[in-house]
Amino acid sequence: MSAAATLAPAGLPGISPDVYGPADFEAVAAIVHADAGIVLPQGKAMLVYSRLAPLVRTTGSMTFAAYIERIRQDPAERLRAVSALTTNHTYFYREAHHFLHFAEQVRPQLLARLNAGQPVRLWSAGCSSGEETWSLVLTLLGEDRITGKHIAARNLRVLASDIAAHALERANAATYPVGDLKDVPAVLRDLWTRSDSETATIEREARAMVRFRTLNLLGDWPMQRRFDTIFCRNVMIYFDQPTKERLVARFAEALVPGGHLYIGHSERVTGPAAALLSPVGPTIYRRKSA
Repeated sequence: MSAAATLAPAGLPGISPDVYGPADFEAVAAIVHADAGIVLPQGKAMLVYSRLAPLVRTTGSMTFAAYIERIRQDPAERLRAVSALTTNHTYFYREAHHFLHFAEQVRPQLLARLNAGQPVRLWSAGCSSGEETWSLVLTLLGEDRITGKHIAARNLRVLASDIAAHALERANAATYPVGDLKDVPAVLRDLWTRSDSETATIEREARAMVRFRTLNLLGDWPMQRRFDTIFCRNVMIYFDQPTKERLVARFAEALVPGGHLYIGHSERVTGPAAALLSPVGPTIYRRKSA
């Protein structure tokens, strides 16, 4: 059954079909899939309306059809629309076993490389509002302030990217309600955040390590160095299978030999990347050396 059949003949309750109808939903779904790989199933018609209606109004478009024509012609407005339709649900230390593995198995290797004067690069891909990124950074800095400061001063950079500018703004601000950090190990929270009764902010040393960038994972990647670790979790659940396989293959190619890829609990490595990545834990993969 098509999306049009789902909405027809009555459309959506309370919404004039002259303003928003089945053809508009199908057009938006096609644009979002082509631009960002996101699949909007048939039941998302109301979500599309609620997320895009403010943009329709602020651009002075009288109908969704007029707004759709606008985003076809205007790449900046199209990015705003795609960003509005992304889901930014995340939290600190989500899938905590990933950070435990990183702390115990990966961090010692990275510290050895840093101490030898070698560069280390990490990537939080699809970082949303930053909770994953800061969980990773705090885990890397560790439980000793002196050691953590030495780490931060080395040739170390963390790229945090997302397609949604509004999510990146919050991530870069690095300030959250105190309760949002409840799952952060207490020693890391005490060392690398400062808080009052209502909010907690990531400390300056940690913030200086991270570069936040707007990036469409399906577009060009300007990064020249390969990464030692890539986190991309609960992003690919919105993609179809061919898109997932192409993206994971690109991640595999972007890792140094021996580098690690962490993906979401419901995601799997299939397709060409399976020849390059070995599973080393639940949804944790290591780039083969050859």
